[in-house]
Amino acid sequence: MVKSCDMMNNLPPLSLYVHIPWCLRKCPYCDFNSHASDAGDIPEKAYINSLLADLRTDAPLAQGRSLQSIFFGGGTPSLLSAKGIGQIIQGVRQALDCANDMEVTLEANPGTFEQARFAGFQQAGVNRLSIGVQSFDDACLQALGRVHDSHQAHAAISAAQELGFAHINLDLMHGLPQQTPELAMADLSQALAHATDHLSWYQLTLEPNTLFYKQPPVLPAEDDLADIQDQGQALLLANGFKQYEISAWSRPGSAAIHNLNYWRFGDYIGIGAGAHGKLSYRGKGGRLQIERRVKLRQPKAYMQAMSPLASADLIAQEDLPLEFFMNVLRLQDGVEEGLYRQATGLDIGRLAVLQGLRERGLLRPERLATTPLGWRFLNEVLGAFE
Repeated sequence: MVKSCDMMNNLPPLSLYVHIPWCLRKCPYCDFNSHASDAGDIPEKAYINSLLADLRTDAPLAQGRSLQSIFFGGGTPSLLSAKGIGQIIQGVRQALDCANDMEVTLEANPGTFEQARFAGFQQAGVNRLSIGVQSFDDACLQALGRVHDSHQAHAAISAAQELGFAHINLDLMHGLPQQTPELAMADLSQALAHATDHLSWYQLTLEPNTLFYKQPPVLPAEDDLADIQDQGQALLLANGFKQYEISAWSRPGSAAIHNLNYWRFGDYIGIGAGAHGKLSYRGKGGRLQIERRVKLRQPKAYMQAMSPLASADLIAQEDLPLEFFMNVLRLQDGVEEGLYRQATGLDIGRLAVLQGLRERGLLRPERLATTPLGWRFLNEVLGAFE
């Protein structure tokens, strides 16, 4: 489990995010920093050199902390060779102290799946896969612009399990174009049949700067979306899954360490084109300061720059309560009250808004967590901290 606070220097736990910005095709719903490219056109060697140089520059930001997790996101990280992923992990271990049980997650798409490639990732040090299934319905997959079909999705999951990956997340969306509650439950049932230990199950949203936002598809009616949510939650609970975060479900003991560190307002170094980081420091008088860091977005600019840092901005103290609660209240069980001071350096006794939210039945009395009513009206709860 993620530690609530690093005992050496009283700073939050530390993770690493590695961004791989290429995909075979840009999906019409995707607003991440991804760029279409054939696998053979990816400048793997040059990009890995830039990643490792970026990491060496940022390594002092660890401030003596051990790395709890690495997450390879994208884009499609599985487009890189297993050798390349291994070089990155080796470089991380050389630059940073790493926990013995460090979680190493790699996002993989069934369309880039080869069993030999999965085996290579495992040998390179990846111990958790996140497979971007999105749907097991071929019509839905086509509507989403995915490059794989349902057969490839099932085959990729089975191959990962046969290789002995104990920790596998399936990324599944609902509320898809023309999707009925029956089709959504069929998708979820097929995912559950694989008996993985983690599911990311969330509704499709139309994000700005995407093709779907400019040319919206026909999505299910609100009543159907509500039915999908209610039926899906019941099905997941009946199959032994617990919802620990808005879009994340796991079996007991299998919540993602990397996810938990994000939502508990932990620190993370971000390397790669467009990667974001959040780091804490002790300033004058031991005062805690928290910085958001962003790397250059375009892969070519990132690789050519002497310094790939695009911005580094301290979070103003008056903004810290909202930043903190926007993260921790995504967790269904929230966090202990003591984490507020540890993670922000602020006195929780000065947050008069908490009492008002508790009197309205929106926050639990014993910890920083929503009640079932507050969970339903989370945006309203967060608005109280603005």
